[in-house]
Amino acid sequence: MAYNEKRNAGAGLSVSGHFLPICPENPGGRVDRRVQRTREVLHRALISLMVEKGYDAVTVQHIIDRANVGRSTFYAHYDGKEDLLRSGMKNLSKQLLGYQRAALALKGSFKERGFAFALVLFEHANGHRDTYHAIVGKHSGAVVMDAMRALLAELVRNELKAYSLYEGASDVPRSAAVQFVVGALMSVLTWWIEEKSKLSPAEASAIFRRLTIPAILGAGDS
Repeated sequence: MAYNEKRNAGAGLSVSGHFLPICPENPGGRVDRRVQRTREVLHRALISLMVEKGYDAVTVQHIIDRANVGRSTFYAHYDGKEDLLRSGMKNLSKQLLGYQRAALALKGSFKERGFAFALVLFEHANGHRDTYHAIVGKHSGAVVMDAMRALLAELVRNELKAYSLYEGASDVPRSAAVQFVVGALMSVLTWWIEEKSKLSPAEASAIFRRLTIPAILGAGDS
């Protein structure tokens, strides 16, 4: 099967390319522009430092020095660097959930359209390879990996529920299937980023789907 045969899995979705993997959450209500600017500066400082040093080596002092803000200003917005990280991941999660809802609203079986959100993830990673390298690479840190895995687990859980896979009659718990798919997606994404693969996002997403969808459908029938 050619990789591009799966390109239509994400048909009907679009990627704006304007959001970073870690960027300030924008609540539904109005946010003071100065507050929003400060959060953006802090998140961009964290991203650049993660790319340079790896998350574990970054301190709050590094962040405020890079962002050129005071310590009191930082703590007026976030409890610490982990809070800053998770706030940014939460915004990415909202973006991907929006794409997922659009994909699930389209007609098609799980075999045809399952895990379509992965294409959006790979396309976005392709535009921010240095940042994703800091997130899923060798020096990402346990906190970063846990946050990323939690984000992806929510998406996979939604997907299996939407297609009524791994419900009560299955011998495989849905939670186990979720972790299996998340592990596969993280592995393919990490391989693609670390190896600096020349495969397109559509081709990388197709590999992930070819590895997981038959396994999910096969085990789901047991």
